[in-house]
Amino acid sequence: MAEKMWAGRFQKSLDAGVNDFNSSIKFDSRMYQEDIKGSMAHATMLGAEGIIEPSEADAIVAGLEGILADLDAGKLAFDPTSEDIHMFVETVLTERIGDAGKRLHTARSRNDQVALDLRYYLKNQVPELKELLSNLTEVIITQAEAHKKTIMPGMTHLQHGQPVTFAHHILAYAQMFLRDLGRLSDLTKRLDVMPLGSGALAGTTYPIDREKVASALHFSAVTENSIDAVSDRDFVVELASCLSLVMVHISRFSEEIILWCSSEFNYIELDDAFATGSSIMPQKKNPDVAELCRGKAARVIGDLNTLLIMLKGIPLAYDKDMQEDKEAIFDALDNTKLALSTFAGMIESMTVHTDVLKAAAQKGYLNATDCADYLVKKGLPFRSAYKMTGELVHTAIEKGLPLEELSLADFQKVSPEFTEDIYAALDLTACVNGRATYGGPAESAVTNQIANLKKNLKTV
Repeated sequence: MAEKMWAGRFQKSLDAGVNDFNSSIKFDSRMYQEDIKGSMAHATMLGAEGIIEPSEADAIVAGLEGILADLDAGKLAFDPTSEDIHMFVETVLTERIGDAGKRLHTARSRNDQVALDLRYYLKNQVPELKELLSNLTEVIITQAEAHKKTIMPGMTHLQHGQPVTFAHHILAYAQMFLRDLGRLSDLTKRLDVMPLGSGALAGTTYPIDREKVASALHFSAVTENSIDAVSDRDFVVELASCLSLVMVHISRFSEEIILWCSSEFNYIELDDAFATGSSIMPQKKNPDVAELCRGKAARVIGDLNTLLIMLKGIPLAYDKDMQEDKEAIFDALDNTKLALSTFAGMIESMTVHTDVLKAAAQKGYLNATDCADYLVKKGLPFRSAYKMTGELVHTAIEKGLPLEELSLADFQKVSPEFTEDIYAALDLTACVNGRATYGGPAESAVTNQIANLKKNLKTV
């Protein structure tokens, strides 16, 4: 077992079980690039400020570049007995360049080092997340463009409500993902703050230049309070919250996909590449991708819960509990990215059964509200028109007919205001396209919505 950097205070070696319990190398090793680049910037600054000899700083940077190259190429393996990624890198560096490597830790603590690594790592993850979200949104837009005329039942309480189009329905999810993109952009402002130089909790007596390190690492600002800098994990919780909402949106969409590809709905069919079969029932085509996305949403929400509960009772400044932040946020990241990429492929390749959607829209009296609106436009109060239309629906149910197939005499029994033009008013396409207000399901409104989505995707 490698000697601990804090071994001088202790008279016994660390128990092997405690070492395993305490170690984070198994999961924080994924931040090796950020750790090494942060150390390179720190060493360069130490040399420039005369805190260590420039030649030592050069040797440190060269040594770190070699370690980074070897790790990237798979020529160097992580030592599982190392306490964490920081100690692993420092140990290898000292082995390679000698005592100069021991000067790297001048004017910093592992507390501000890990705060830097995690911020830097998560900051670097945001562009990929945004790309995956943008790609999924574009896939939805493409499907919507193909189905601006495809009428389907719009539902509340999972009951038929009013006619909409398939385009309008799925674009509701595009709007959710656009908001997710906005949240990630907003989060970046709070991620983009550099904590290195805060020390263990009280800064440092060395004349460091924190802004120089921040600039080298492309951070836009430095933290204002050294205690807050090392104890803050709000940015982790905030990212986990963003990821949880992404997964909630994917999960809601997944639930509809699962319903829509069932025999009872048959609105869509999933491509064979995005479905699975049964080990015993040869006819089965299961929506496992959607079900797994729905399940993984629970897992990501659990990661957020872990972070909140871990933080809620710990005092300032750094506490070892905070080591638990990484596994939770890494798990949330991994599962969200996997869900986004897989779900997009499923939506892109699915087949929409337009004839089934249209037939479903012709059931359930989806044009009842339009019937009431017809009377309102003739001068009746809405409540009176609502009651009369309810009577017409009752008549249609008794006769086993859609509303638009009742006779004119049936209509005029409840109100003399009905004339032949009621049939045009109850046509489902007319019902949809009559809702041309901004944000509505009419083809013109959906076309406008798609244009706005495409424009907003370029700026978010």
